[in-house]
Amino acid sequence: MRFFYRRILEERVKKDIRALSKEELQEFFVSQGAPSFKGRQVYQWLWQKGVHDFELMTNLSLTHRNLLDAHFEIKHINIDFQQRSTDGTIKNAVKLHDNLVVESVLIPTSTRTTACVSSQVGCSLDCTFCATAALKRMRNLNADEIYDQVVAMDQQSKLYHQRPLSNIVFMGMGEPLMNYNNVLAAIEKITDTEALGMSPRRITLSTSGIPKLIRKMADDKVKFGLAVSLHSARQEVRERIMPFAKKFPLTELIESLEYWYAYTKKQITFEYVVWEGVNGLKEDIQALVGLCRRIPSKVNIIQYNPIDGSSMKQGNQTVIDAYIAALTKARISVTYRRSRGVDIDAACGQLANKIDVK
Repeated sequence: MRFFYRRILEERVKKDIRALSKEELQEFFVSQGAPSFKGRQVYQWLWQKGVHDFELMTNLSLTHRNLLDAHFEIKHINIDFQQRSTDGTIKNAVKLHDNLVVESVLIPTSTRTTACVSSQVGCSLDCTFCATAALKRMRNLNADEIYDQVVAMDQQSKLYHQRPLSNIVFMGMGEPLMNYNNVLAAIEKITDTEALGMSPRRITLSTSGIPKLIRKMADDKVKFGLAVSLHSARQEVRERIMPFAKKFPLTELIESLEYWYAYTKKQITFEYVVWEGVNGLKEDIQALVGLCRRIPSKVNIIQYNPIDGSSMKQGNQTVIDAYIAALTKARISVTYRRSRGVDIDAACGQLANKIDVK
């Protein structure tokens, strides 16, 4: 460990300080002849207060601040552009340290504010109804870049709605489970009582369905909620709209969800869009009801949000009502969610970096 810190001191290139754990920060100060609690103080400045400048760490001596500045840097995001919807939704163009851009969305209601967070630049998957899928996946976001989105939207929530952020959903750009380690590391910082201290019960991770990693989350004893972007409980239909499902068939997905529930006892949320000519048959409705009877779950039927280059259309209200009636009859909780932020392309499936960031 001491060799690690000697190497930091000898190298001319500054290290990203937020890549260090609390224990590593403490070890760094000990290696410099300082008390270990200085590392804990720095950790709190970085992860509890969200500070991006060593000079603002006012309970450190000037000597220690200069030491940090000489050997470390803080690679933070910047909100370069912000759009506000008529319904109060805010979409942020988030510029990363390497000038790549992702989008995040703050969604207000009368009782809460929810941060919709991105986990990748682009996306690893190929859902035909999602604008992000049309973008090339450039890279995964680091844990601190995910965390920074949450901090920024917490500040926006306090500024525009006079209350702190209440909920977080990993439903922005990218497939969170394809960035597993960084997403879980970010959630650890968000929920750490020495960092943001948010309850994991207020966090939901939404996945298109990667069975192996759903099982891994259960094994890792995560405390947050799970949502699955389902859209069809019939394999042949799901493959048409989500081609990657050929590699991750429904049979394996269902088994992983049963495993999840057996280990976590947490109900699963199925996200479901009804499209004209795609999933509006009686067989589609019956298949969804059958799946929900098998796994403790609830259903969010989501309004479809059109994207450029797609001919897909929202299913008619009669079909949506048939879904709701069938699920209700089977005593399965179902909600029809109308979109927020459609006028600024901030709704589900619409995030595609259309904002021109300089």
